[in-house]
Parts: sequence; structure tokens; C-alpha cells
Amino acid sequence: MARSEQKQSAILYQCMKCGATVKSTDLDLGVRCPFCRYRVLIKVRPPIVKRIKAR
Repeated sequence: MARSEQKQSAILYQCMKCGATVKSTDLDLGVRCPFCRYRVLIKVRPPIVKRIKAR
């Protein structure tokens, strides 16, 4: 059940113009901010640091 819950979770985007945070489920206009109609949205990344060992 955990996998199905992860698939249903919305991806967060941030508008580059107004700074609003928008869920992917709220994007009715396609890839546009619902507040200012700007078309450049960036995906909000979680603050998790991944450590990779060098070989």
C-alpha cells in the first residue's frame, strides 16, 4: 500500500515569477501558474542530502 500512496502524492512546483508553491494536481491550465499564469515552474526538491561513495 505504501507504493500506491507514493504514486498518488502530488509533486510540488514553485513559480519562478511570483514564488507560489503549486501542487501538480492543481495544474488545470497545463504547465502554468494558477496565480500569475507564468509558464516557468521548477520542481521543489526535498532537503535530503544523498551521500555517494567515490570509487
